[in-house]
Amino acid sequence: MSDPMIYVDADACPVKDEAKRVAERLGLVVVLVSNGGIRPSRDPMVRVVVVPSGADAADDWIVEQAVANDIVLTADIPLASRAIDKGCHVLGFTGKPFTPASIGMALAMRDLKQHLRETGEIAGYNPGFRPADRSAFLSALDSLGRKAKSLAGK
Repeated sequence: MSDPMIYVDADACPVKDEAKRVAERLGLVVVLVSNGGIRPSRDPMVRVVVVPSGADAADDWIVEQAVANDIVLTADIPLASRAIDKGCHVLGFTGKPFTPASIGMALAMRDLKQHLRETGEIAGYNPGFRPADRSAFLSALDSLGRKAKSLAGK
């Protein structure tokens, strides 16, 4: 089995640089997927993929390319669910993993919050990204990358 790849849902990703640093340290290829606005990298281990504009174009590309044991970095819960279905490891930008055990509740909470926003019960604010989130992400991605590399070596 080949080394895992790290796919980043990069359009609104606050931890692209951190993902690249961890990937470099572990010797993994990182693929930044977006609708544009990301400069190409000269680093051969960093690939930038620009997909057409449109709802879910980046998500669809990532799901088509990723294979079991790859790592997908996203805050998008439906994308996380689709990647888990393919056997990928999925990590949120705050360092919180999405797992087969947790994804059902995450999807349900997403739907509930969307309904509450639509009915005006709650405002549509997401919590801000904090330095502690960046630190948790770095640690979680490093651990996850080592685990995926270990699994690939078997």
